[in-house]
Amino acid sequence: MVHIDLSTESTAAGGSRTLQGYLAEPDGEGPFPGVVLIHEAFGLDDMMRRHADRLAAAGYLTLAVDLYSDGGARRCLVATMRSLMSGTGRAFTDVSTARSWLRGDARCTGKVGVIGFCMGGAFALLAAHDDFDAASVNYGQLPRDLEQALEGACPIVANYGGQDRTLRGASAKLEAALTNLGIEHDVKEFPTAGHAFLNDAPVGPRALRPLMRVMGIKPDPAAAPEAWQRIEDHFAKYLKG
Repeated sequence: MVHIDLSTESTAAGGSRTLQGYLAEPDGEGPFPGVVLIHEAFGLDDMMRRHADRLAAAGYLTLAVDLYSDGGARRCLVATMRSLMSGTGRAFTDVSTARSWLRGDARCTGKVGVIGFCMGGAFALLAAHDDFDAASVNYGQLPRDLEQALEGACPIVANYGGQDRTLRGASAKLEAALTNLGIEHDVKEFPTAGHAFLNDAPVGPRALRPLMRVMGIKPDPAAAPEAWQRIEDHFAKYLKG
């Protein structure tokens, strides 16, 4: 597991000047399918690295891209969220840079998926039509014009929590939009789960954690295994198949 400097490619494309990433490589000779991992709003922390390691253990060359490379969460969060709301900008260029880096690496088969969590889930949903072969959206916010944003998307697997007060009804809306567009998909809402339920430990500032629990933002060890299996099955079908 190594840190990757993507700054040369990113700067040339108009992305973050100091773009970095965390590369988790599977055991064995390869080549392997690739996955771009997009982090939560709290950034590329140990939790996101563990998610990348998990995907590597499942056989995917996983590059977790750091959207806050140019100054950390405090300096980059607002600009990153503006990019998310507009559907364009530096953050999307950074994601595309990570995808291109994987495709150009000899360890990659050329098949590349994208996965995101929380804020990253929203990015993964919008990036699904940007030359990816499969997408995994985990409790990601939906764009306002959902069907327009999803038109031409790759196959999508999505996991949401029924106890997530921040995204009520999101899974049903996503299911309907993907069905109307004829996009291959598998969307599930887990009744007992809240936001961030795939994490194996609480994240974010400790002072905010009591409020986050009240809002349903917490791990769910009962629902997480099935959600992870759905992700692995989806990527195996579209990236390994």
